[in-house]
Amino acid sequence: MSVFTHLVAELGRLLEPVLAQSATAAAIVLFTVLVRLALHPLSRAAFRGATPAAGCLPMLLQLPVFFVMYQAFSSAEVGGKANELLGHRLFAAPLGGRWTDALGEGGLFGAQGLVFLGLFGAIAVVAAWSAVRGRRTAASVAAAAAEAKAAGPRKPAGRVAPQGKAGATAGARTGARTGAGVGVMAEVSAEQQEVMRKLGGVLPLLSFGTLITAAVVPLAAGLYLLTTTAWSVAERVWLQYRKERAERSGEQMAQ
Repeated sequence: MSVFTHLVAELGRLLEPVLAQSATAAAIVLFTVLVRLALHPLSRAAFRGATPAAGCLPMLLQLPVFFVMYQAFSSAEVGGKANELLGHRLFAAPLGGRWTDALGEGGLFGAQGLVFLGLFGAIAVVAAWSAVRGRRTAASVAAAAAEAKAAGPRKPAGRVAPQGKAGATAGARTGARTGAGVGVMAEVSAEQQEVMRKLGGVLPLLSFGTLITAAVVPLAAGLYLLTTTAWSVAERVWLQYRKERAERSGEQMAQ
């Protein structure tokens, strides 16, 4: 934990000339981004699995990091020395403070309370965005699976290939790719489709549980939760965009 506190403190010192007393809070956000960048290859590989639970493994691997963050802003001493991080703030609220502490200092709309309300509002927006996109993705996957199953495993006739060797090759490539896709999707049973639909509806709602966690952990840990949740949603949007762009490019090449 002393290594983590030293790293965050050093990042805070680098940002202090620009962000003053909120430099350590910005350092926590930057540290979280670095962690997510390190996990991005794993997130990308999980996304290719095309399941509603694609991001679970990267989230589980972050638990030790979150635990260290929690301990770093909850302990009075680190390595036998006074914890220097506890004196840093985000605006009026100390990074080691909790929402209950803020309520005791000035109430819900006090200086510290407003900082926590801003944090909760940002988390709620990200959670709502995640829930909407998760439901849409689950619905599209279930619809595609049902359509493919109804079509059956037969290989479709496909487009009429243009004359010539190049046209025949393109037509064969398109037919093979489409046939393989239908065959795979047709293997999804009705029970599996129902499970996918339910998971797609429930998993995005777990993001709202972050609100409860942020209300009981130190403000620094709440910042970590907000940053990593926002990264997860934005990352999936970007990966989905790249996937759709690659599919469009493949269709254009096949024509």
